[in-house]
Amino acid sequence: MALAGRAVLRWLLPSPCPAAAPLCRPAGLPAVPSGRPYSSRGKEKLDMSTYPVESIRNFSIIAHVDHGKSTLADRLLEITGTISKTGHNKQVLDKLQVERERGITVKAQSASLFYNHEGINYLLNLIDTPGHVDFSYEVSRSLSACQGVILVVDANEGIQAQTVANFYLAFEAQLSIIPVINKIDLKNADPERVEKQIEKLFDIPTDECIRISAKQGTNVEKVLQKVIEKIPPPQCDTADPLKALVFDSTFDHYRGVIANIALFGGEIAKGQKIVSAHTKKRYEVNEVGILTPDEQPTHKLYAGQVGYLIAGMKEVTEAQIGDTLFLYKQPVEPLPGFKSAKPMVFAGMYPIDQTEYNNLKSALERLTLNDSSVTVHRDSSLALGAGWRLGFLGLLHMEVFNQRLEQEYNMSVILTAPTVPYKAVLSSAKLIKEYGKDQITIINPAQFPDKFSVSEYLEPTVLGTIVTPPEYIGKIITLCQDRRAVQKDMLYIDENRVMLKYLFPLNEIVVDFYDALKSLSSGYASFDYEDAGYQSADLIKMDILLNGNPVEELATIIHNDKAYAAGKLLCERLKETIPRQLFEIAIQAAIGKKIIARETLKAFRKNVVAKCYGGDITRRMKLLKRQAESKRLMRKIGNVEVPRDAFIRVLKRETDK
Repeated sequence: MALAGRAVLRWLLPSPCPAAAPLCRPAGLPAVPSGRPYSSRGKEKLDMSTYPVESIRNFSIIAHVDHGKSTLADRLLEITGTISKTGHNKQVLDKLQVERERGITVKAQSASLFYNHEGINYLLNLIDTPGHVDFSYEVSRSLSACQGVILVVDANEGIQAQTVANFYLAFEAQLSIIPVINKIDLKNADPERVEKQIEKLFDIPTDECIRISAKQGTNVEKVLQKVIEKIPPPQCDTADPLKALVFDSTFDHYRGVIANIALFGGEIAKGQKIVSAHTKKRYEVNEVGILTPDEQPTHKLYAGQVGYLIAGMKEVTEAQIGDTLFLYKQPVEPLPGFKSAKPMVFAGMYPIDQTEYNNLKSALERLTLNDSSVTVHRDSSLALGAGWRLGFLGLLHMEVFNQRLEQEYNMSVILTAPTVPYKAVLSSAKLIKEYGKDQITIINPAQFPDKFSVSEYLEPTVLGTIVTPPEYIGKIITLCQDRRAVQKDMLYIDENRVMLKYLFPLNEIVVDFYDALKSLSSGYASFDYEDAGYQSADLIKMDILLNGNPVEELATIIHNDKAYAAGKLLCERLKETIPRQLFEIAIQAAIGKKIIARETLKAFRKNVVAKCYGGDITRRMKLLKRQAESKRLMRKIGNVEVPRDAFIRVLKRETDK
């Protein structure tokens, strides 16, 4: 025992650092494994006062999926000496496991770069943004902390749907735009054609485009010089009272909430008392710093700079994205914050085991802090128990959120088939009085009102932009017409690219439209969409009956034209998943009292005439008649119990689509 005590004491006592060791932890502080959140403690604090507002540039990198945003960010980090040059620097800012696996950016990540241009030291705050349409909320939020953007376009692919969408996001925010043509090292690269596309669509002169190869590092330094010359410094003053915008936040098990902030005035340092404009709670600042891209503590942060703040926020609800922070007893007018994200797809989420409900609730709260575009409403189901109905910006967003739950919080969940939010204009005075308004939003088929108490149903629509090579136009137009889309515009960008604009019902594109489009166009077409409000639609509620009894969990809202095909598919899938009983089961799809599809699950049947060999036919008929009567009686009193795993298989989105 004494020996063990001496060993512990020897471990706790400070030991002299070897002369050759480049780094040494402070005396008495135990070693911290790499990756643990305390690793920033031993770092020397930077003095950020040497970077006045005039020498600060805040910018984002925006582009279509896979046009080389993250690769360009890697090269910028290398050139400025933020990270060392090695062959392993791939997607350095993509920190999530899901981003590494899928090869896409899901979360906007920021990094501070130090660069000397013409003898002046500049602080460049870079934000790498996602390229997929489902994460456009991340892009719009990142732009609020910037004064300019680098618009990256692939020299081989040219302008794609999301390039157009991201350009207009930056254009509406009145940001300086630097066009960059990437991947000029590719065999089929055609930068001249892409320059003409940029000039025709965005009205940017061809001589302003910078041709680069982010992979090989060609001309990348020219991009940094253009950032300093063309992007203006932030309009703010250190002498003003503190005004900080929270534009992102993450939860740390050891230190609580880590908020990413952009300072629009004043300065912030450790020990100061700050107040949240949203919650009115007071906090003491524990640490401030910049991201390089790892956390680097600083003495202070000043107006115009972007960094992180830790202030002992222990609850996930305390750090609202879009919140304004100010000094205690020095209130300021809150910043406008962000327009809340509008969910496009809803899905039910339930724990596989109800004993995991509280753990899943905690995991959801922490993940929605990091991904504020997800909306959460409590829900319950007779078959699946207590759960939530979550709103997502798209199907990929839903899949990524589910994957992050599994990887980061070790939570396995049941995710039901995705639905979209419908509206109903009420005509019944009783219902108007009950809801307190004449228009209601329906996100669960169980809430669907009867057509006799509704003047009209409304379905959400989106304005879709498709950019494709001209040889696939015929197939794509047919696909769009099958999805009840209305053509709005058709523009030839050049001889190799056509841009189609269609008004789609959201329900028609939410599950498998993107996959079908990619299949038809051999992967060349790109798709982007934006909200286009609601339109009147012939909607109906389709019920599923088992032996005449409706099953609430399987009810769906669907367009009248698609009801028959959907009802038949659901009945066939149920027939495959429900176990056979000793009596016959009728599986029916019904609209009101009209049956539109039916499948019959045959009963298990004992061969009662096996013992009859020879003899009179009346003996056989008597045994068969008695069996039929018993089956009829059993069907009357027997309940069809749909097992939980059958519900999961039917409700889950088809993975083969």
